[in-house]
Amino acid sequence: MKNIIKNINTNQVIKAIYLLIILLSITALAAHAQPPDNVDPDSAPIDGGLSLLIAGGVGYGVKKLKEKRKKQLEEQEK
Repeated sequence: MKNIIKNINTNQVIKAIYLLIILLSITALAAHAQPPDNVDPDSAPIDGGLSLLIAGGVGYGVKKLKEKRKKQLEEQEK
């Protein structure tokens, strides 16, 4: 345990603590954000990034299909 304590760089620890404080402050400010007046406060956004997730899944599927076809062509050539 003493070896671990001796190897700790205090400057890195201080920088990490400052970074943590800044990140927590930013998230606390974002948590207090209020919705616009013309939006029902009980409604939730349905899309919330779901379209990006679907697009990523489609892109991943296309990549896998291309790899599979390339592998099949290489096997046929042998």
